[in-house]
Amino acid sequence: MNILRLLLLFVFFKSNFLIAAEPLPFNNIVLHKNPLQVSQVKFKDFHLKDIELNKNDGKIKVLNFWATWCSPCKREMLTLDNLSRQYSNILIFPINVDKPNQKKTKKFFYDLDIKNLSIYFDYEFKLANQFQLRGIPTTILLNTEGNEFARIIGEIDFNDKKFMEWLNQFI
Repeated sequence: MNILRLLLLFVFFKSNFLIAAEPLPFNNIVLHKNPLQVSQVKFKDFHLKDIELNKNDGKIKVLNFWATWCSPCKREMLTLDNLSRQYSNILIFPINVDKPNQKKTKKFFYDLDIKNLSIYFDYEFKLANQFQLRGIPTTILLNTEGNEFARIIGEIDFNDKKFMEWLNQFI
């Protein structure tokens, strides 16, 4: 009886929270059946001025949470930079969760030869807490209405052909 209950709970959970329009390219992507409402998205730019995203500008937004000490973040940033270069209709926001250190983060981007991305900060973890992050790297994908339709927990290759084909269905 307990196994049946667990199976029913699993089926209920899966049917209410995930969809399978196309097979997911990686097992660390969580795709929401119904996009999660996001009230507002605020963080800091490189000069620590407030940024608030426009929710309804018709563009997909990628919020990538990272830190300079994170090795998977470093590997992932290279592919995120390339994704930014390839898709002008996707806005990518790499958000550093370290204490703001412009010199250190600028060097991080320089050492990796990142040319297509800007540096943002969430050093007070307000946005990270809002999205209930459990670790980094974590990437939140917002649809054209500014709501979370998927998240990536951990590192992926944003240039992987399977990922790019999957992402194209939301653009």
